[in-house]
Amino acid sequence: MFNVVLVEPEIPPNTGNIGRTCAATGCVLFLVGKLGFSTDDKHLKRAGLDYWKYIDVRYKDSLEELFENNPIERFHFFTKKASKVYSDVKYSLGDFLVFGRETYGLPDELLEKYPENTRLIPTKNVRSLNLSVSAGIATYEALRQNKFAL
Repeated sequence: MFNVVLVEPEIPPNTGNIGRTCAATGCVLFLVGKLGFSTDDKHLKRAGLDYWKYIDVRYKDSLEELFENNPIERFHFFTKKASKVYSDVKYSLGDFLVFGRETYGLPDELLEKYPENTRLIPTKNVRSLNLSVSAGIATYEALRQNKFAL
């Protein structure tokens, strides 16, 4: 399936909702770096409802840990600073869909280092979408391209 990566997520309900998407699709959820909450947090569990036990959650201290064993071409960095629209990109099973913190997004250094890996979800009249909405859009586009191999 796919790997959904949250870098330093801050809001428990967003992570819980993304976890629910991962449970429904069989995607692995990577939580990277310092979290803005405890995964035992009652809000996180409530947002994930009773699905949390079905999620393959993996913790990493940094993105570099993920980069060590996976080719950079497999990573898609979602950001409002990208020029390539998410739906114009080919996704392959096993790819990493990477999202940054709710208040800041992904680090500029990362986006500048790998501009060809950045993906944009276009919006009108608002700066950006909610993190869990963005993760759902990206996950289901990747699944659609792969004939919903659930």
